[in-house]
Amino acid sequence: MNRTEFSARIAERGALRSTPAGLPALDLKLTHESVVTQADGMRRVQAQLKAKAIGAIAERLDRQAVGSYWRFTGFLASPGASINPVRAKSVVLHVLDFQPSQIS
Repeated sequence: MNRTEFSARIAERGALRSTPAGLPALDLKLTHESVVTQADGMRRVQAQLKAKAIGAIAERLDRQAVGSYWRFTGFLASPGASINPVRAKSVVLHVLDFQPSQIS
């Protein structure tokens, strides 16, 4: 199963574009900060993640402010991994939905 839920701010948003199939597409950079429990201790976590949205989700995300905070759901994939798994060096969150989120 490949399902990810990630609360984050929109740090950067690219220009809304079209895929070769004519679907709206949007590239984003998301930032996350939280405190989690690990090995009986508290740990501050910071992460930055590339994200991509296609279709109606891309159009909805394009209307949201940079700096706004959301709960994103989607799946992780490595760009180009289906062509050459050795070259896959990063992961991208493919956003399937997003909802308002409280800052935690």
